[in-house]
Amino acid sequence: MDRLDSMAVLLAVVDAGSLSAAARQLGMPLATVSRKVAALEAHLKTRLLHRTTRHLALTEAGSAYVASCRRILDEIGEAERTATGEYATPKGELTVTAPMMFGRLHIVPVVAEFLAWYPEIEINLVLTDRVMHLMDEHIDVAVRIGELPDSTLMATGVGKVRRVVCASPGYLARHGVPVTPADLAAHDCISFEVLESRRAWLFGMARAAQAVPVHSRLAVNTVDAAIAAAILGVGLVRVLSYQVMDALRDDALRIVLEPFEASPLPVSLVHKGQAPLPLKLRAFLDFVAPRLRERQLSID
Repeated sequence: MDRLDSMAVLLAVVDAGSLSAAARQLGMPLATVSRKVAALEAHLKTRLLHRTTRHLALTEAGSAYVASCRRILDEIGEAERTATGEYATPKGELTVTAPMMFGRLHIVPVVAEFLAWYPEIEINLVLTDRVMHLMDEHIDVAVRIGELPDSTLMATGVGKVRRVVCASPGYLARHGVPVTPADLAAHDCISFEVLESRRAWLFGMARAAQAVPVHSRLAVNTVDAAIAAAILGVGLVRVLSYQVMDALRDDALRIVLEPFEASPLPVSLVHKGQAPLPLKLRAFLDFVAPRLRERQLSID
């Protein structure tokens, strides 16, 4: 049994969620995947996975073993990258994730510039509003918007963004301009549930923050749809400042309730902080961080 190969197959099964999904991802027959996992269990004399027709879960022993496998395979990867000279010249592949609109507006232009400077580095850019787990999903760098929980991850601040309430000039002409958050009770609102609840919006700073009930005439699952509806006069929308820069510049939307805004949200580049830091990752962080700061992410 090639134990390292079997470990890699086991990790693929755990990450994919099933033997068949791992087999498809690996381009390997299902019987081979099953045999390699079974061989590991036989070698260890313990069950690593609970298997049913619809579900796969790690046993307690399996959870501990998989964590060790990840660490061992990561260390081998580091050793191989050192041996091949990756730490002498920035080269290799980086997986980067960012929120969808932020990535399109800010990360893609900076990444394009970075790739021109570093021809031996390849970027796998994953734009999603889902928070991806750096360890489990093999992410090298993540753009995070919001306060970060305490963890072993390393973070570099690159800016702040405001949470702004906007409406079209036409809507404000018909319904009036809200002067305080309490005025929202008389207004139609558009909710984007990834940002916050459709039933209440948060205003005020830190400990003085308060949740204000809102009437959501429309709830959507993408920020693009929320902004488009606001421009069409459906109601007030609350989004992040960078998301409406173009609409504000074109006077398609106007900010209201500015004195009551919640505290700005930090924007950070987050990575696992492994030592030594791969040169490709150091090159990316050193290149991208100052350029994101220069883009002035928030609306002054």
